[in-house]
Amino acid sequence: MTLADTLDAPRSNPSLLPVADAPIARPRRNWGVALKALRRVLNDKEDTGQVFELLGALNGDATSRNYARLLRTQTGGRLAYERVELAPRLMDDAWLDSFADGTVGAAYRHFVRSENLSADGLVEISRQRRGRVDDRHPLAWFGRRVRDTHDIWHILSGYHRDAIGEACLVAFTYAQTRALGWAVLAIGAALRPRPGAKAPYVKAIWQGYQRGKAAAWLPGQDYEALMAEPLDAARARLGITPPSFYDAIPLDRRNPSSGGV
Repeated sequence: MTLADTLDAPRSNPSLLPVADAPIARPRRNWGVALKALRRVLNDKEDTGQVFELLGALNGDATSRNYARLLRTQTGGRLAYERVELAPRLMDDAWLDSFADGTVGAAYRHFVRSENLSADGLVEISRQRRGRVDDRHPLAWFGRRVRDTHDIWHILSGYHRDAIGEACLVAFTYAQTRALGWAVLAIGAALRPRPGAKAPYVKAIWQGYQRGKAAAWLPGQDYEALMAEPLDAARARLGITPPSFYDAIPLDRRNPSSGGV
């Protein structure tokens, strides 16, 4: 069978299309699932599975829209053609150890090791929710790409893993992806009551959105090359400004509630 025959087979005979290769349909929004997941993650920011539930319930066609945007960028066609899987790279200790001090890769290496994190952790959690995250499909690959770069965005944005840092990065991510689930999570975090807390929490979260909107489009970056760039130079090139309101919050006030976002 020639390549042309292979490409034409599903159209000429739909029965030849394996179930695993069925087209990925646009997910319908499910507000009931989303709001239940939102309540849970606001009470426990470590319950990452609920974040995936919320995103799956609300993001609709965001992945396909962002994948189409990738193809319109200068290097997006090459990135989509190569379809590098980032999780295995980010789990490669030898690769991480190769980055010089001061680079994005070195900052990422310190971040994940000091926080006892791994890219594989997000992979396993995402597999537990409904969805076809491991499909050999361009949209599934793009979804994995956004998932696997979450901690790199922590490094680039300057937001740490405390409750307010996560909320700010959520707002930053919404500005970058325009995926509704991130917006709902950011609004939920901003409106969460914090009795007795005196710090610019809402301003910090709003600034996260503004910074994400002003920055270059991160899903379109070549991350293998980006990791080798000096961190300060990468931030300057990408237009990522300092998180002034977040930085103004004392460390001991960045988790103003009992574990929630």
